[in-house]
Amino acid sequence: MSAKGSGGKGKGKGKMLPGSGGKGKAYQATATRVTSSTKAGLHFPVARIRRLLKQTHEKRVTVSSATYLAAVLEYLMAELLELAGNCAREIGRKRITPRHILLAVKNDDELDRLLKSVIIIDGGVLPHIHPQLIPQLIPQLKGKKSGDSQEV
Repeated sequence: MSAKGSGGKGKGKGKMLPGSGGKGKAYQATATRVTSSTKAGLHFPVARIRRLLKQTHEKRVTVSSATYLAAVLEYLMAELLELAGNCAREIGRKRITPRHILLAVKNDDELDRLLKSVIIIDGGVLPHIHPQLIPQLIPQLKGKKSGDSQEV
């Protein structure tokens, strides 16, 4: 192997300048790295999703399948956060809490079907009183008010 940096195991970080001999200055590559997420125009990390797919499922995973999954996850998160943000804004809050996420999921039919077996910690429950219970409460309250005045 020659000392000019072609194929050797030198300590330099880049290619050698032509005609500079073995101890010349190394120049850095001018091209910047472009991630697969940037190429696809996504915010979700395609490389991380591909790595997780390879660890948990099959060893051979194409980049396009990881890109597709990242796009689907990003779309679902954008939809969920938009609905939760609207719910928080209606209540008069600026921060999205697990309660707002739960209300957004339960009020949307498609997200509710998708996440039917998911328990959101600190989400609570939907405020709901069964309609048959409401008429029973009203006569009991009226009866107590009329029975308050006792004659002696």
